[in-house]
Amino acid sequence: MSKGSTLNLICATDLEPEPIRWIWKDWLALGKFHLLAGAAGTGKTTLALSLAATITLGSQWPDGTYCEPGNILIWSGEDDPQDTLLPRLLAHGADRQHIYFVSDVLEHNKPRAFDPCKDMQKLYEKAVNIKDVRLIIIDPIVHVIAGDSHKNGEVRRDLQPLIELGDKLKAVVLGISHFNKNTAGQDPLERVTGSIAFGALARIVLATAKITDAAAEPKRLLVRAKSNNGPDSGGYHYQIEQITLDNYPDVLSSKIIWGSQVEGNARELLLDANEEPLSDHSTLSEAIYFLKVLLKEGPVSRKEVSEKAREAGFKDITLRRAKAVLDVEAVHEGYGKGSVWKWALPSKTLI
Repeated sequence: MSKGSTLNLICATDLEPEPIRWIWKDWLALGKFHLLAGAAGTGKTTLALSLAATITLGSQWPDGTYCEPGNILIWSGEDDPQDTLLPRLLAHGADRQHIYFVSDVLEHNKPRAFDPCKDMQKLYEKAVNIKDVRLIIIDPIVHVIAGDSHKNGEVRRDLQPLIELGDKLKAVVLGISHFNKNTAGQDPLERVTGSIAFGALARIVLATAKITDAAAEPKRLLVRAKSNNGPDSGGYHYQIEQITLDNYPDVLSSKIIWGSQVEGNARELLLDANEEPLSDHSTLSEAIYFLKVLLKEGPVSRKEVSEKAREAGFKDITLRRAKAVLDVEAVHEGYGKGSVWKWALPSKTLI
């Protein structure tokens, strides 16, 4: 019999069911580990900072709902706080008194770099003093792993202190990662760099991608690739705009501009995003016109749209590209068995 340690059990009668606490409904859950992954150039860090700015302000999410204001912690192993991270936060109007960057650690009267592999307890102690920490950003998440980031056991072991940190603070933990190259078409969770344990341990996985519309204009896409606590589909278009900070005319930074909401599962949406642009834009133009005519009198069920598109000879991928170009909206009507999803043109669209 081992000495010096005790196993604790909790009887279910001592617990009461609790709802998931969301700071952004169905997207960011307090106390849970999240992963934000995508290809290079999709602005993952800028996107994370946009979310952080919203929390510091207690302002609106892309769906129009308001969030609970709070403090944020940011550790970055790649970007400088002063010339990159802070300017991007200020570009989104963030309240800087609610922003804390993880700096160095004083050890034996000498400063050393913060090590996410072994300094989580120190971070917890500081966060408790700050109070009301609602978001912790770790960029990149792979730096938390002391061992081999491709081995499930080592990733699970090294992520556990970070997951426990979020749970104890009841804060969103958002780790940023990359997609592996040449993985278009695969399940988004399998595309994340390193072990599949990253995606398995995350309760919510968000993914980013680039798309190109008919006018060869770039758009970006944020989708839910996984959620253990809510819907695991849908997303938003967004753009990245370069701006000069109002009070710092010599500082150029970037800002997220949110676009329309999109529907569909992540694998399909990301597959579209990673396809090469259509070589014959006339086919896409025809599909755009087809949708305009079909929807001009009002919303049409998604099933009917698909059937008529097939009859007209349009492939599903072409139809979805046309939908994205037109910013066609998905409208849910009815309840229960009688409910149906319909497609509708935005009010600004002209025939």
